[in-house]
Amino acid sequence: MATDKKFIEAVLEKLEPLEITAKPMFGEYGLYYRGKNFALVCDNTLFVKITAAGAAIAGRVGQASPYDGAKAAYRISPAKLNDRDWIVSLVKTTSDALPLPKKRK
Repeated sequence: MATDKKFIEAVLEKLEPLEITAKPMFGEYGLYYRGKNFALVCDNTLFVKITAAGAAIAGRVGQASPYDGAKAAYRISPAKLNDRDWIVSLVKTTSDALPLPKKRK
């Protein structure tokens, strides 16, 4: 099941004032902040990458794989997604902890 365009728009709205870019990927979306992929949106669910720095903010958030064969990520519930201060903080901290993507030759 692919992610609904209305859902991705709602996620981007919840993450304002951050300048998040959503790139379509095989019917789902990759989310980018400051050039770093920090999350996937699959089947109308937000999955944020797990980092040591993000763990301090995430607390007792469940983990799941966004798709078969993928690494586990934080599965963000609708209630947590509606907590703007928490989700913005998690995104900033997670993104800061991730390396910049390698340049292609």
